[in-house]
Amino acid sequence: MHGLILRVGPVCFRLASPWRAPMDAAAALYAGYPSPPDGIATVTARIDAPSPLRRWIRPQVVVEGDHRLDGTVPMALRHGLLALEMAMNMQVALGERRYLLLHAAAVERGGRAVILPGESGSGKSTLAALLGEAGWRLLADEFVLIDLASGLIQPFPRAISLKNESIAAMEAVVADGSRFGPHLSGTPKGELRHLRPTPDAIARMDEPAEPALILFPTFGPAAAVEGVSRSELFARMTEGSTNYSDLGEAGFVRLSQLVQEAPAVRFSYPDGPTGAAIVEQFCAEAGL
Repeated sequence: MHGLILRVGPVCFRLASPWRAPMDAAAALYAGYPSPPDGIATVTARIDAPSPLRRWIRPQVVVEGDHRLDGTVPMALRHGLLALEMAMNMQVALGERRYLLLHAAAVERGGRAVILPGESGSGKSTLAALLGEAGWRLLADEFVLIDLASGLIQPFPRAISLKNESIAAMEAVVADGSRFGPHLSGTPKGELRHLRPTPDAIARMDEPAEPALILFPTFGPAAAVEGVSRSELFARMTEGSTNYSDLGEAGFVRLSQLVQEAPAVRFSYPDGPTGAAIVEQFCAEAGL
């Protein structure tokens, strides 16, 4: 097995694969990330062949690790980096109990954070990536980690997953091409390319932030804004959390407080600059 050990915020990963190429791609993508204290990883995420034959003939990969889901569909080896990213996501989604997990992106400025929840295709990753290149600090792309005791967001700045049209949009913004992973074509998610967050986001991954605003973006329609009630917000946040029910009372108390304290708005945007401008307008109105 080829391996790589790295730390992303509070999670110390051990990545493994019987093939070198996906590990080399992961090592390049996560260049600059720190090692775990004492070199000890606490979470294992790996990819492997679904059968010995598929390691050599028409190679395929399946997602493995400390936690796994039965019945996952194998992927082509050329998509091995995506499979490793999915393995990392799975370990956090199924195993994390120290923090309340929200399926969202988040950015920070001045110690206060904007949470951007949304389903795949909503544009939250692209919007967070754009803001991360425009003076905001990227806290998270896939999972926002809320500390159960303090209510603060613990940064988890994984590589950002860019899809389809958002790839060219970010390539036009990010001057350092070494921050991009390989261009993956024909994946189950379409065209895909990962982007390493800014060096500042990585260097400050131990600096938490206070949740201040929750914005639900939707990419595509003309610009529009709509309020979100507290009851709808609570329901949507619980639906978007992979560990809310497992946390019991602690999760309920923490999410209830977040919903009560952070204003929430739903908005649509037709392009990246318009979306970023809408976020800036909301933040100005909220005093961020």
